[in-house]
Amino acid sequence: MQNPMMSRVARLLLAGSALPMLAAMPAAAQNTQAAAEDGNEQVIVVVGTRRTDRSILDTASPVDVVGAAEIATQPASNVLDIVKALVPSFYVGQNAISDASTFVRAPSLRGLSADEVLVQLNGKRLNRSALVQVFTGGDTALSFGSQGADISTIPSLAIGSLQILRDGATAQYGSDAIAGVMNYGLREDAGLEVVGRYGQFYRGDGESWQIAANAGVKLGDRGFINLTGEYTDDRGTVRNATRPIALIFAQQNPNLANQLPNFPGPAQIYGNSPGYATRFLLNSAYELTPEAKIYFIANYSRLKADQSFNYRSPISATNVPIVGGTTNLNANAAFATPIYLTPCPANAASLGCPAGGFLQNGATYNFTSLYPAGFTPRFQGRTEQYFGVLGVKGKLDNGFTYDLSGTIARNSLNLSMTQSLSPSFGPQSQTSFQFGKLIQEEQNLNADFTLPVEAGLASPITFSFGGEFRRETYTQTEGDLQSYAAGPFAVQPLYEPDGEGGFMPAVDGEGNQIVITKPPGASGYGGTSPTFAGSRSQQSYAIYAGAETDVTETLSLGAMGRFEKYNTFGSAFVAKGNFRWEVVPSFAIRGTAGTGFHAPSPGQNNTAILTTTFVGGDQVQVGTYPVTSAIAQYYGAQSLRPERSTNFGAGFVFTPNDAISLTVDAYSIKVRNRIGISQNFTVSAADLIAEPALAAVGVDGAVNYFTNAFDTRTRGVDVVGTWRGGLAGGNATLTFAYNYNKSTVPRFDPNVIGAAQIINIGNLAPNHRANLTGTWSGGGFAVTVREAYYGSWREEVGYPGQVFGDKFTTDIDVSYTIQEHYTLSVGASNLFNVYPDRVANSPANPIFTSTNSLADGQIYPNAGGPFGFNGGLWYARIRVKY
Repeated sequence: MQNPMMSRVARLLLAGSALPMLAAMPAAAQNTQAAAEDGNEQVIVVVGTRRTDRSILDTASPVDVVGAAEIATQPASNVLDIVKALVPSFYVGQNAISDASTFVRAPSLRGLSADEVLVQLNGKRLNRSALVQVFTGGDTALSFGSQGADISTIPSLAIGSLQILRDGATAQYGSDAIAGVMNYGLREDAGLEVVGRYGQFYRGDGESWQIAANAGVKLGDRGFINLTGEYTDDRGTVRNATRPIALIFAQQNPNLANQLPNFPGPAQIYGNSPGYATRFLLNSAYELTPEAKIYFIANYSRLKADQSFNYRSPISATNVPIVGGTTNLNANAAFATPIYLTPCPANAASLGCPAGGFLQNGATYNFTSLYPAGFTPRFQGRTEQYFGVLGVKGKLDNGFTYDLSGTIARNSLNLSMTQSLSPSFGPQSQTSFQFGKLIQEEQNLNADFTLPVEAGLASPITFSFGGEFRRETYTQTEGDLQSYAAGPFAVQPLYEPDGEGGFMPAVDGEGNQIVITKPPGASGYGGTSPTFAGSRSQQSYAIYAGAETDVTETLSLGAMGRFEKYNTFGSAFVAKGNFRWEVVPSFAIRGTAGTGFHAPSPGQNNTAILTTTFVGGDQVQVGTYPVTSAIAQYYGAQSLRPERSTNFGAGFVFTPNDAISLTVDAYSIKVRNRIGISQNFTVSAADLIAEPALAAVGVDGAVNYFTNAFDTRTRGVDVVGTWRGGLAGGNATLTFAYNYNKSTVPRFDPNVIGAAQIINIGNLAPNHRANLTGTWSGGGFAVTVREAYYGSWREEVGYPGQVFGDKFTTDIDVSYTIQEHYTLSVGASNLFNVYPDRVANSPANPIFTSTNSLADGQIYPNAGGPFGFNGGLWYARIRVKY
């Protein structure tokens, strides 16, 4: 029998190899040239160059252009998922049960972190998210410790095109552009467009609604206003079994089974978190004179999601069957021991019962009175974004151009929790908590100029120069007292009557005094304490200059240098050079070399977050602390330095005729002093005595901090081939895009960076990724079919030793347009319902025979892998456009 996987591999490779053969075909279709002229290759590139006459095939640096038509075929409501499906070198996890990283997912380009990619709207820097990625696990492995922009705030209908510069560009645009630049070009057209979409996964859950509208008006012949609004409502999915301990509880307590969280479903949920989003984007411009215009961009968004956390069991179980043996499961710390309510009598210290002690008697409290069947906290995150740019740009008679602009932005993340408790507060515990807000505010002032100068070369020398002033402020507001504090029952040394009118310590079977402890703060997450609440700012200014020209008709050269000065760590100078040489009219080679940097943000320098994780089923408090804090310095933290990078790129462009193009670009990126988060340091009793502030995490809790403790080297190649022509009476396009990417860690401090983290850096995103996309349109119909290949990958932190196998997925979108204005579309994402490999049985992750899952109910890896674990989704969409 033929292997279906091998059959699909063969189809993908055959179609990819067909591109060179198509080059030999004559321009068979009458529409070939027209299709080529309408294609992305002819779009003027606005990233990576200050010239205004460069297309994709003319540039010295590789640039991808994703058009509005391609974006429109995607059923996802989040721009992150749209780009992930279309761009092979772009990766973002699904992030189920990932603390605040579920609300703000950190993407990766070319295997580098989210804040090593510069994101722009119409060429203007988009602000960072308020969230610094501190969640420990594969969900954030490529962006662990990063603070990047949140592109999920952009409504997809507002995008005219997305240009992705796959090359280091810090010398051109400033800090963060190490892996490249993603510039979202906004719509300027007039008219009205309304889109409605409904979809759900094949399993019948995850219903998704989207309604979006774009309205544009021309202001005579001098300007325009274009406004987009969007509302999405996404229901949750469930892709796991219940926890084995919850199943045991139901068997032992059938009369309480219906009080289990989410009954009759799993007690905790791995899947998409339900949520909704409202997004608006305004793009406008008006000519002041024929050669000058004022422009204004504004973005507002509000996103909210409600995430399941881990189930807290009120019972323990011994000898629970697993594959190959048995194991024990522990009750959650909130339930494991009772709380003793009677404090030592006043003035009883002389009688042997000091202040702070409790009597071991019948006056006790157990949280089973609040949650008889245990509890699963629900974690809510509400993101709010304000972004505005006002500027003026123009051109003088001598070709001199200017662009003066100012940007004000604010991103906030409000975190809260319900259905939880604060164990150390006992009977006085809240069940709902406000953790405080995280706020990122930015102000930018930019001045950019170009001047063409004739020098007897094949084209004028385009000189560019300018400056920038930036101010970033990171704020954490105080949470509820019980969300972070240790309550009166955090530590309970127990005493009992000595029979002589006094008291003596209550002891266990080994003669040690019994001390009952309860974790501080809310179960699941920690609010911001007054110690770490407040605002911290960073200021910088920059100047840059460069030149680009065609030395001859076949040779183009460019160079750029940039100097930036920060009030926190000092200065940085970076430079870049590039060339493009047209060897023959159909074949050109190109290359770039440059240096870059990423400045540590105020958030990376000052964030303090307390989260809860589970190790062997036991709840553990994990604190991430600023490098300036006493806690971090106790474990060896040092001040953060900027990351420094060296980038090299080389490739060729092959255009044998108007119907076909092929680009191949190799790259090497070395980043020194990478900013990340250290591995966890376990808190001992001796540590707690030496540093009392560690009481926030407690004995056996964990501490980590930001560090520059490693370097990375990333090497890869991008291949993009496109054919356009006529087929079956319509216009057709076939595009093959392939990315190979591999990161290594040539230098690291073994005291803070572990082997599992190193493996994830190189293998979490598949090293091989490819898309084969075919489109056809004619007679009112339009069809898009995409076959995606995802190579094998690993997530060593969560699933040590397991290699998740390579997979293919298929997407299809079919549309029919009536009377030019009404378009009905139906389609499917992951048409053949492909899932990642199941989590394998291992000593670190035993499979429980009762649920065929891990102890927490996982069947598929938490991060979701490169395409998620929800399976196939079908959808229908209607579009009205005038």
